[in-house]
Amino acid sequence: MEVWKFIEQKLTTGKNIMLLYVLKSEGSSPGRQGFKMAVASDGEFSGTIGGGIMEHKLVEKAKLLLHQNETTASLQHQYHDKEKSKDQSGMICSGSQLNAFVPLSILDKETIKRIIASPKKSIRLSPKGLQFSDKYATGLQYKTDTDWLYREAICQQPVIHIIGGGHVALALSELMKYLGFYIKLYDDRPDLNTVAANSFADETHIVEYETIGALLNQTEKDYVVIMTIGYRTDKIVLKQVINKSFYYIGLLGSQHKIEVLFKELTDEGADSESLKKVFSPIGLKISSKTTKEIAVSIAAEIISVKNKSN
Repeated sequence: MEVWKFIEQKLTTGKNIMLLYVLKSEGSSPGRQGFKMAVASDGEFSGTIGGGIMEHKLVEKAKLLLHQNETTASLQHQYHDKEKSKDQSGMICSGSQLNAFVPLSILDKETIKRIIASPKKSIRLSPKGLQFSDKYATGLQYKTDTDWLYREAICQQPVIHIIGGGHVALALSELMKYLGFYIKLYDDRPDLNTVAANSFADETHIVEYETIGALLNQTEKDYVVIMTIGYRTDKIVLKQVINKSFYYIGLLGSQHKIEVLFKELTDEGADSESLKKVFSPIGLKISSKTTKEIAVSIAAEIISVKNKSN
């Protein structure tokens, strides 16, 4: 939503926008379908369509179109191959991408506001410009450069529930905020300094871990990370989440701790198949030592799981 919020802010202050959108990508193109970037008439911009020399050239073109007061959406093909006779991107990574240039003005502000406020709907891009649609649809219909329609579903921010508000949680919150996640932080200690210092969490809940299950809405798109103060509270929390349909559940701790905890839960009747779905010990194996390194390993694992579904 960062790009849409940038557009809303710029339109509110009277600036025009050129919205750059990747409608289609093939091969090793650095700009993937759905990548977007907004260039404002004051020269500021937000987002990316793939980076490098290609992005620089297309941003300059967007600035020129804004200066010319262009009002019609247009397309530009880009081929990442120096052997191509035209539309070379300046990159040699192979592949290609089809980019749209969509001019936006104050007249589009209400559309932008609806996009920000309406997850599970979709946008429509065409030579007519940007439109909001109540239908949840996606895909490109392309006939010619002047006859095309692109639809894309508006997705909510992915939600991560970080249970335990210590030093690793603080470092992880910072990373996940940067990666575009909506962060819900939970702890049972009302005066914990790392909770007070966590300005990255969108929500902070001081709770009794025995009742935390009631606060965690069951959704297959949410991610859960368990890193409470100790073994006992980890077990209390895990018992309440293992039978919920979260997309990811991870548990911080040593291999020995995990083995003991899982054996106890199995002996108490927990479903062994559900326990196998828990990422534990949490994080990719990168020999992490510090709190920030551990946070990086956890974030990397979550991104790996997230992107496998796309």
